[in-house]
Amino acid sequence: MTRGGRNNQRDEAERRCIVTGEVQPKAGLVRFVLGPDNTVVPDLLERLPGRGMYVSATRAAIAAAGRKEFARAAKAAVIVPETLADDVERQLVRRVIDLIALARKAGIAICGFEKVKAQLDKAQFDTRAVRVLLQADDGSERGKAKLWTPTGARYFSCLSAEELGFAFGRQSVIHGALAAGALSDHVVEDASKLRGMREDDGSQGIAGKDIEAR
Repeated sequence: MTRGGRNNQRDEAERRCIVTGEVQPKAGLVRFVLGPDNTVVPDLLERLPGRGMYVSATRAAIAAAGRKEFARAAKAAVIVPETLADDVERQLVRRVIDLIALARKAGIAICGFEKVKAQLDKAQFDTRAVRVLLQADDGSERGKAKLWTPTGARYFSCLSAEELGFAFGRQSVIHGALAAGALSDHVVEDASKLRGMREDDGSQGIAGKDIEAR
C-alpha cells in the first residue's frame, strides 16, 4: 500500500524527489512543471504539460527546493516563487475541501458527532461504512478522543473546523466521515499530502483567505 493509501497502477509508479533523492510512489510526491515564463508551478492534478519535477509532499522538502534543484531537474534556468510551499498548501486545502464537498453531494460524507459515531458503529460490521475519519485540528481533544478509527480506515486531522465547515456547507465542523468510494480514495491521497505540509509548521488552517464555500 502506498503512502496515499491506495493500491492501483497509478500509485505504483515511482519518481525520485529532486531534494532528497529518495525514490518513492508518486502518491507521496508533489509534481511541479515550468510555466511559460520558466516559473516553477505546482501541478497537483498532474495534467499540465512539460517535464515533471517531483518533490516529497512535506513542507520541509518543498521549502528546501531552490533554483539549483529545479534547474537541474528542468535542465533550464528557472524562477522559484518564495511562496511556493504556501502555494502548494493552499491548493491542497482547496483540493481536499472540494473533494469532501463532492463526496457529501454524492451521499457518502456525513458530519456531526452523533452521526459519525453511529457510522463508526456500523463500520464494525461493514468495512465500507467508513473509509475516512475526519476531525478538525483545532477541535476539542476530549471530544475527538471519543471517536475511533475503524480497522482499514484512515484518520486525518489536517483541516481546521472552519475549513472542514466549508466542505460541508456549514460555519464549522469538528467531526466528519466518508464511506468507501473513489472520491474517498482521492481524499486519502491529497489529505496525506496536506498533512505532510502542515505537520512541519503546526498550521491550524488558512480558511477564509482564498476559500469560499461551495
